[in-house]
Amino acid sequence: MIRLALAAALLAAPAAAQDFSAMSEAKTWNLYAEVPARFTARVADPVCELTGQCAADCGTGQRQVVLIRDADDAMVFPLKNSQAAFTGAAVELAPFCGQTVEVDGLLIDDPDIGATNVYLVQRIRPEGGAWLRANQWTKDWAARNPDATGKGPWFRRDPRIISEIEAEGYLGLGEEADAAFIADWF
Repeated sequence: MIRLALAAALLAAPAAAQDFSAMSEAKTWNLYAEVPARFTARVADPVCELTGQCAADCGTGQRQVVLIRDADDAMVFPLKNSQAAFTGAAVELAPFCGQTVEVDGLLIDDPDIGATNVYLVQRIRPEGGAWLRANQWTKDWAARNPDATGKGPWFRRDPRIISEIEAEGYLGLGEEADAAFIADWF
């Protein structure tokens, strides 16, 4: 019960109370309510933080990770890395599980749209280290899919996505539903 109360307090901590934009070099994505934010935080497993059910190495890439911000102990949710295809925040941060890092990116905190401490990490700096660009996800994907070469974004070449479209159609409702949708909209 105490952990749940602590978690609720962490989630409720207002990011607007402090200005994390100083020193930030984050590039805008022109997203609603985005604000540049640079801060230090501990990389953590949210399941462990909220329930006490901890996995080794934050779940070894099988769990999302969070940032516990040093300034106010707020739980910040990194949902995206620095790449356009909303991917990879967990891949970027998982190697730093349990460590304190400095991050630079965009923070979205707007209760009107239901976003609390949503973070788009663009750079990571381990203690005493140099800044690292948060763009590892696509490199990892390319290494896992050496036969998926060609032009265009990765998701148009991903074998898993191609297989799902072939089996279920673009809408997940089958070829007939796709054909009706395409005829109606395009």
